[in-house]
Amino acid sequence: MYLIVRKEQLNKTVFSMDIEAPLVARSARPGQFIILRVDEEGERIPLTISDTDREHGTVRIIFAAVGATTLRLSRLNEGDSLRDFAGPLGMPTKLEGIKNACVIGGGVGCAIALPIAKELARGGASVDSIVGFRSSELVILENEFRAASDSFVLVTDDGSRGERGNVTLPLDMILAKGKKYDMIYVIGSLVMMKFVTETAKKYGIPCTVSMNPIMIDGTGMCGGCRLTLNRNGKRVTSFACVEGPDYNGYEVDFDEAISRSTMYREFERHAYERECNLFGKVSENG
Repeated sequence: MYLIVRKEQLNKTVFSMDIEAPLVARSARPGQFIILRVDEEGERIPLTISDTDREHGTVRIIFAAVGATTLRLSRLNEGDSLRDFAGPLGMPTKLEGIKNACVIGGGVGCAIALPIAKELARGGASVDSIVGFRSSELVILENEFRAASDSFVLVTDDGSRGERGNVTLPLDMILAKGKKYDMIYVIGSLVMMKFVTETAKKYGIPCTVSMNPIMIDGTGMCGGCRLTLNRNGKRVTSFACVEGPDYNGYEVDFDEAISRSTMYREFERHAYERECNLFGKVSENG
């Protein structure tokens, strides 16, 4: 069992938890993830590692309560425990040799982008960060990003905080002025990553994206996490849980990934509604 030692609600749907998992904390690197189960009957879900505290043996996860399992997870409190917490899984983000980087996060994807920005800054790299949210009440981790960045841009779709627009707008403006990066790292929705990649490609800047397809076992055996890459003129299959989650954005078939990501949307919606209804009945019965 894995103890929840700290819980914080970052906005109306996003939560942060520190989980006691010394072995994971000891070896985890930015970009890697864990797979957890809330309880014996729970499904396995992947969550990216947002931070680690090796001294205290804890791992920070940040998640949005948008599905049945994440909703159930959000109802746990400090002192409760998780049934399983396996990791670190996946390949760490490649940061070696990067001296000048742009780190871009969208929504809860900022929880994945932040450790990359922090690790680059610790290594002496110059870091420009761009983060985007739908509105001001959804903004998370702003102070942490500012502390890890040489420059910081916040955008919201409705203009209620920072600049109005999406993350590609300030990126395009920066690159149009001749700014060069060794790498652009982008984490967020598939649509956002697709358009950031297209913007980066227009200026010939390498772009790393963090993919989060359906994952079950975390070993590549089930095939649910497969992605199609366009590599050296050929279409090849890659398994994100073992070969990713980071990829060269130029190679990813985003249209296929977007299509596959919607396959279970209706099932997930019904599962979420059942969980909400169950919780409501439990609350009514005390």
